[in-house]
Amino acid sequence: MFQSRPVSLEDFNLICTFPRNEEETFFMSPRANYPLSVEQLMDLTKERCGQTVIMDEAGQVCGYANLYNVEEGSLCWLGSVIVSPDYRGKGAAEFLIREMMSIAKDEFHVKEVHLVCHNPNTRGLMFYSRMGFKPYDVVKRTNSEGEIIAGIPMKIGV
Repeated sequence: MFQSRPVSLEDFNLICTFPRNEEETFFMSPRANYPLSVEQLMDLTKERCGQTVIMDEAGQVCGYANLYNVEEGSLCWLGSVIVSPDYRGKGAAEFLIREMMSIAKDEFHVKEVHLVCHNPNTRGLMFYSRMGFKPYDVVKRTNSEGEIIAGIPMKIGV
């Protein structure tokens, strides 16, 4: 149903429409501001690798993610995960995460993929847990409104 390819600059306009509000933008990237702009996304991802989009059968881009802090042969971090609102709850996120884990394993030979999910993102926490990610710490974070929240690092072996 879905397929993946490396992101192209032309994809950024559409990806910027995926976060529907400040909270979703924060969950995608704590350094980003709503509404997300192409310039912000370019700046946020210039040090990222494995930048990937997923598409539906018609070739419509419906999800995006990348990798960062790659320690080849050891671990990497999954970041900027976002799925179009039209494709949430339809298997796109699971396909995207599995693709990113494959990229991490096959291209960077890592043994673990890590991510941080924030405690207000209950849907994300439940999703990553269902995918096999395990929490291993809790760190103090500040959300876009200046409130203290928990960042929950999670990891999975690949």
